[in-house]
Amino acid sequence: MDLVEGVGESSSPPRSFGSCALLYDIKNDVYNRLVQSGNAEAVTNPELLREQLDSHFARLPASYGLDINMDRAEDVLLHQKILVRAKDPDNQPAYHVRYLENYWTRSDDVEGQHEFNDLPTQQPGGSLNNEGIRKHVNDFETCSKLEDLNLEVRQNFNGKEEIPAEDSIRRHDISHIPIHEVIFSTIDKPKLLSQLSALLSDIGLNIREAHVFSTTDGYSLDVFVVDGWPVEDTEALHKELGKAISRFEGSWSGSSHSKSAVEKYILARSKPEDWEIDRRLLKIGERIASGSCGDLYHGMYLGMDVAIKFIRSEHLNDTLEDEFAQEVAILRQVQHKNVVRFIGACTESPHLCIVTEYMSGGSLYDYLHKNHVILQLSQLLSFAIDVCKGMGYLHQNNIIHRDLKTANLLMDANNVVKVADFGVARFQNKGGVMTAETGTYRWMAPEVINHQPYDQKADVFSFAIVLWELVTAKVPYDTMTPLQAALGVRQGLRPELPENAHPRLLDLMQRCWEAIPSDRPSFSEIQVELELLLQEVEDAVEAPNER
Repeated sequence: MDLVEGVGESSSPPRSFGSCALLYDIKNDVYNRLVQSGNAEAVTNPELLREQLDSHFARLPASYGLDINMDRAEDVLLHQKILVRAKDPDNQPAYHVRYLENYWTRSDDVEGQHEFNDLPTQQPGGSLNNEGIRKHVNDFETCSKLEDLNLEVRQNFNGKEEIPAEDSIRRHDISHIPIHEVIFSTIDKPKLLSQLSALLSDIGLNIREAHVFSTTDGYSLDVFVVDGWPVEDTEALHKELGKAISRFEGSWSGSSHSKSAVEKYILARSKPEDWEIDRRLLKIGERIASGSCGDLYHGMYLGMDVAIKFIRSEHLNDTLEDEFAQEVAILRQVQHKNVVRFIGACTESPHLCIVTEYMSGGSLYDYLHKNHVILQLSQLLSFAIDVCKGMGYLHQNNIIHRDLKTANLLMDANNVVKVADFGVARFQNKGGVMTAETGTYRWMAPEVINHQPYDQKADVFSFAIVLWELVTAKVPYDTMTPLQAALGVRQGLRPELPENAHPRLLDLMQRCWEAIPSDRPSFSEIQVELELLLQEVEDAVEAPNER
């Protein structure tokens, strides 16, 4: 559970009174268009249609209404029907495919280089506009940069475009590109957008636009405009999507474990009387952070300053209980000066909470970005070495963190950095398959994004982004949405190398974010390099003082 970033990327902010008034006008426009077009539902039962439109728009954020293409007002009814179908567990996700238009391409060979021009045969005919987008922190963001991140065109670090020869020949021969629209609806959850984009990519589709919405009752409505399917006919594409969805079976509506998952998991591993906490002995103080499914508080337990992570009872489900049980099981196994210390837990559902030591220094994320701190090299190296020690210890104990980022690196009163938040951490199983799309997009390794097998080296990739963050004091890929960043990393995109950084740090950074996991160093190797560099920096400072 991520207590910093908060909610899944499909989630939407609450409406204001102004947006409600605007939605009323939009609903009326949709209704009038349906009446004027002679829509059967509008003609036979206009009052029922008004009620259905009221209910539909009430479930969705204001941005949905702003994005409606009034030339295709009947698509609102299509979205409504897809959302209804998604309520059936056998239809998760519910999906719909249709052909939109052709984009004709002209390829001119100028001095050995191909120039491509996309010429639409008609105005875009999708469900939603790509103009007038209203952007919010957790609301829909159009993926306008996705064409720059096309999987067939890779950008190298020198800014040169590299197009494989065979791709140039193939593109030269293409006369038109069919454009299709794919609509999904299922139970909303974090990382859903990544899962859907990976599904589309798996069958060779390229995302041109993505319109993402959450309903007030926990469902998603995700509309993708794609190319990559060679023909206008959608029957085969519909079947191919069905096959791809079946390969993801079991991941759409959460875990199928029993409600006693917490008790079974933990009791199988230990005696809970050693660490089970009586909730009545906890004194709850101020709230430190909030997430999509829980809250973090500063509190007191038996005279100690503690941090208390509560799982909100209204969000409890099998998946959350599994994550809670895994986190408790891992925290019980670890004890290291650079890992947040576990004190105990309350495991009686629905009052689930985890109690750890209180880290008064806050997170590295807040330290860097809220205070706009540019670290001195010695302090930067000290922080990075602390992270390596904590992560090296976890890896020695066959634990993969899977969400290493500055928000999950906390400081105590003495500025000692400790690894925290084991909500998605797992014991590495040599014979098992690790869950894909786990973590946070901006720090996520390409093999995780690509749903490929991965191991502890995925954490090393995340460390490279953390190291870049420590050097630059910037948020990685800050001009891109999380989805754009993820698609970019799949193709080899990495953060821009900072100027004036120590060359050995830059070299280490690049080795840690290598695309091939086996080419990345281990945390023990990284720690040795950083400690040698820190010693050199300290010696250089002391040398003038000795003269």
